[in-house]
Amino acid sequence: MRRTVYTEDHEAFRETIRAFIEAEVVPVYDEWYAAGQVPREFYYKLGELGVFGIEVPEEFGGAGLETFKFEAVMAEETARAGINFGGSGVHVLLCLPYLKAYATEEQKKRWLPDFATGRTMYAIAMTEPGTGSDLAGMKTTAKLSEDGTHYVLNGAKTFITGGVHADKVIVCARTSAPTAGDRRHGISLFVVDTTSEGYAVGRKLDKLGLRTSDTAELSFSDVKVPVGDLLGEENKGFSYLGQNLPQERLGIAVGAYAQAKAAIRFTQAYVQERTVFGQTVASFQNTKFELAACKAEVDAAEAVVDRAVEAIDAGELTAAEAASAKLFCTEVAHRVIDKCLQLHGGYGYMNEYPIARLYADNRVNRIYGGTSEVMKSIIAKSMGL
Repeated sequence: MRRTVYTEDHEAFRETIRAFIEAEVVPVYDEWYAAGQVPREFYYKLGELGVFGIEVPEEFGGAGLETFKFEAVMAEETARAGINFGGSGVHVLLCLPYLKAYATEEQKKRWLPDFATGRTMYAIAMTEPGTGSDLAGMKTTAKLSEDGTHYVLNGAKTFITGGVHADKVIVCARTSAPTAGDRRHGISLFVVDTTSEGYAVGRKLDKLGLRTSDTAELSFSDVKVPVGDLLGEENKGFSYLGQNLPQERLGIAVGAYAQAKAAIRFTQAYVQERTVFGQTVASFQNTKFELAACKAEVDAAEAVVDRAVEAIDAGELTAAEAASAKLFCTEVAHRVIDKCLQLHGGYGYMNEYPIARLYADNRVNRIYGGTSEVMKSIIAKSMGL
């Protein structure tokens, strides 16, 4: 079936991204993989290519488009090549919506031009050690100074994607205590300069997958944050976080679908070349049946993704629908990639093969952005259960 979600503009962009990946990423990706992160300079290249500015308003140096589809194309193309762009996905997918929705005009003038070029890279710091998905339980505090000129930030964050290279971080912190009836009350968002005194990057975390994505621990010790860098209104941060979750979860769903589709591509090529017992692995009925079943699942995931992408561009994607898309696509990817690795045999366990890296990269999809169990709870609640 022909996909109708993309136009000629999206396909032209796909060709540009694919050529860029082949020329700029594939030849050096093994070096990045070994180093555990992409070079900071790589983000300048992405900025020059225009990928950071697609959804940035024109008056701040961007293209001014209001669409998720270009992000979806990039997810598909990076998965197809068996690579990723490090923490750049967080920069655009997670951070930009907050800046566009809650920054003042003065803040946008200060922040968005360098956001679009990659001169300033952003990360977002929500999760804390010991809290996991319970954001209402965060302990990081931001107390207004006596003279009212700045907040004093203290606390720690973990699992911060892009945290090593980030120039600015959107930090969630408590500006007042939770009320008796609402643990979510009192959280605010701040755009924190990573060169601030008292700001520190701790360990670059050693992850199972997503090896080229720099993930770090952060700590704040009496960090002074100017009042002019409060993002949105004080104490309303938790509601802001909830409003962007559908897009974040759709991004994970699209990435998972793209990884599953790529797994079939890698496996089909492998089984057609690999011979055992005097014949290609592809010639065995079991191989044909397994890959056919995988394709059927990926076709279904593609339909779910395309429907959700159209819905978010129309402003109609609900939290439950995003949760459903994430749950379905990540579970499909889990099954498909596992079967594809099995068809590689022992070579599938070697990191030199893309399927092994995909297997490791894919596992986190059922955890971050809300676990599969959380997605089920959201869906069940929408059903009145």
